[in-house]
Amino acid sequence: MVNNTSAAAPSTTPSNGARQSRTPGIGRVLVVVYGILALAATGRSVFQIIDRFDEAPVAFALSAFSAVVYIVATVALVAPGAVWYRIALITISFELAGVLIVGTITTFAPELIGLADNDPFGRASTVWSSYGLGYLLIPLVIPVLGLLYLRRRRPAAV
Repeated sequence: MVNNTSAAAPSTTPSNGARQSRTPGIGRVLVVVYGILALAATGRSVFQIIDRFDEAPVAFALSAFSAVVYIVATVALVAPGAVWYRIALITISFELAGVLIVGTITTFAPELIGLADNDPFGRASTVWSSYGLGYLLIPLVIPVLGLLYLRRRRPAAV
């Protein structure tokens, strides 16, 4: 007769067999929104760079850069460990600063980055133009929520 009750290490999954997520609740929403912004910013910047880069190269380069920021933030929110936590914290903090800086420039002095006006829905606008107004201010709100989330989910090793 074989005894199947070994002294193995305790399971990290709940007793019902479901896996626990590293991003429960609002974390899942953040990851989805960041993923959508990453796709939107990537698509927008690729199109702008291919189609009309000469019209506003600084603005379109900012769009591409924001896409990279959103991709890194999405990965960092999902990936486990203290290093990825720090990457998420740095990336999302940088995103908030970028939205505030680019939003302020595009609102009050759009010519500094090669824009003719401050139309957030305009042909040459960026994801962060007018604080993300073209994206319903989500680029302004999401890093604040992301930083609050990270503050509550800080790992012990950080």
